[in-house]
Amino acid sequence: MTKDRLLAFSDGVFAILITILVLEFTVPKFQSGHLLTAMIHQWPILIAYVVSYFYVGTLWLFHHDYFNALKAINCNLNLINLLMLFTITLINYPMALVADTLSRGNMSDMRVAFITYDIVALLISFMFYVLYSYIGKHHELKSSKMQSSSFSKNKYDPLVSVTLYILAIIFSLFFIPLGALFLLAGIGFHFFAYLRLSKSLGQK
Repeated sequence: MTKDRLLAFSDGVFAILITILVLEFTVPKFQSGHLLTAMIHQWPILIAYVVSYFYVGTLWLFHHDYFNALKAINCNLNLINLLMLFTITLINYPMALVADTLSRGNMSDMRVAFITYDIVALLISFMFYVLYSYIGKHHELKSSKMQSSSFSKNKYDPLVSVTLYILAIIFSLFFIPLGALFLLAGIGFHFFAYLRLSKSLGQK
């Protein structure tokens, strides 16, 4: 498989996932004259969607730029990419869980939903660590830009996000708002890591 085909397939997966995320929006049940109230009550799905869209969008930017910067790919890298995409496609499920439990307000269910989201996010970050580790051991796949000293500084970024998601799981067991804050911190760090990646590759 060529790098172009890998990127095309991956882009297709991301596009389908984002489409699935927005399908969570449905017309609420309402009495005539009370549509606005019913729409306001849908705030949990709106928040969950905005966060998840930003998350998936950042992962797509990261994935696209990283693989585009590679000089070559091989069979093992194709498999790693396939596993990475699998973990990313799981996001829709915890997003729906978080939205539903927020609307119900049951703390026990909310805890389970947020921890499920944390676990999926942790798996995604771990797969990025696997990707980084594999490329780090196979210099023949790297472009000249990826072999620069500035690029090597990014290799521990996935471990930072893994740590944040572990903390999110721990804190969610005791205080859900703090756990949710660490979850958002992990997602926000992905965007920061993407900006660092883009800068190290000399992209504007």
